[in-house]
Amino acid sequence: MLGNEQDALLAGALNRARTVERVGKVAEAYGTLIRATGLKAAIGELCELRNPPHEGPADFHLAAEVVGVSRQHTLLTPLGALDGVSATTEVYATGRQATVLAGDGLLGRVLDAHGNPIDGLGPISGGVPAPIYASSPNPLSRKLIDRPFSTGVRAIDSVMSVGEGQRLGIFAVAGGGKSTLLGMLARGGDADVNIIALVGERGREVNEFILDNLGAEGLARSVVIVATSDRPALERSRAAWVATAIAEHFRDRGQRVLLLLDSVTRFARALRDVGLAVGEPPARRGYPPSVFSALPGLFERAGNNDKGSITAFYTVLMEDEDGSDPIAEEVRSILDGHVVLSRKLAAAYHYPAIDVLGSLSRTMPRVVDRTHQHAAGQLRKYLAKYQDIELLLQLGEYQRGTDPEADIAIDRIEPIRRLLQQPATELVPFERSADALRRLFP
Repeated sequence: MLGNEQDALLAGALNRARTVERVGKVAEAYGTLIRATGLKAAIGELCELRNPPHEGPADFHLAAEVVGVSRQHTLLTPLGALDGVSATTEVYATGRQATVLAGDGLLGRVLDAHGNPIDGLGPISGGVPAPIYASSPNPLSRKLIDRPFSTGVRAIDSVMSVGEGQRLGIFAVAGGGKSTLLGMLARGGDADVNIIALVGERGREVNEFILDNLGAEGLARSVVIVATSDRPALERSRAAWVATAIAEHFRDRGQRVLLLLDSVTRFARALRDVGLAVGEPPARRGYPPSVFSALPGLFERAGNNDKGSITAFYTVLMEDEDGSDPIAEEVRSILDGHVVLSRKLAAAYHYPAIDVLGSLSRTMPRVVDRTHQHAAGQLRKYLAKYQDIELLLQLGEYQRGTDPEADIAIDRIEPIRRLLQQPATELVPFERSADALRRLFP
């Protein structure tokens, strides 16, 4: 019997062994694209580029991912610099789809887009492989969003309450206080684990965000994935997929996950570079159609499933505040709400610079009681009324008594502003924010 078992194991190992290896060769390499001939590989498969003996740098190794197939060539996008690639470089198909290690050993660590640590704290301990590209949960198996998610930010928790498992966009122009708000969410969010993806950021800002905005306490329960602006396009886009895959791992263990991705705009630009390089036609503002297909594929992987939750915030860098940016329009149409940051409020030293009237949480009616929702509606009503008459007040043209609602708005504008402003170092529990709103509008 023992001999039969050994024979079976040996036969299985021989069946799995790759006795013939198809090796391709680089035909063209430029920009963000490599064309290889003689390669048998599927889209999404990882490949390795190596130089043959005595041809180019002997220690040259470059990972690449198959992004397209044509009649004569397999199209790959490199996951690193092209330095060292030559016409003699060979391309080996690994037969593996892209994965990343996920587990408790990642907590408190800073990784690159491949899942490798870049914080100098040694290798990652433990973990299981998680597929980078995966399907979203079955819509019928998703748990309903039925309880609030405390962010620690009073303006959000009181007026645009977020539900656990909700996905929101943070829309901001340059200088709107986006990084400060993300740091507040990472430190104040009521989650078991934070997954933070910094896509296309300046190298200087990465360390500043970790030290100044996230802090030691926030980092201890976070996993940070970084792909700076100088990294290849596929690596920048890959950081978003890697962060989502790690978040899915913790969600599937029944945990509450907060996913912060900064920014969707740079993710889309990286996808645009890859798409145009492989020959896709530009559609809207130079973005090829594949970008607008990838966005819902990324967003739908977040949210609830039948085990845990991923509450996600995705930042969008708007070109201007008139809403004509195609990426901003697409993101707004897909997500469950939006938080708009105003440059005007930031200039007036109103932080967080959230434009309450321009922001919305679509799940708020499901997660708060009627008194809370009524009070939030009253705040919006009187804030809008005050903005309507603000110019008349500055010119001295408004006379009290002509509009009773305007009089109420004038009396309450300062308490409203105090409610909506908050120092970055102060984090407020959800119930305290809700109680402050109810006291203002009983």
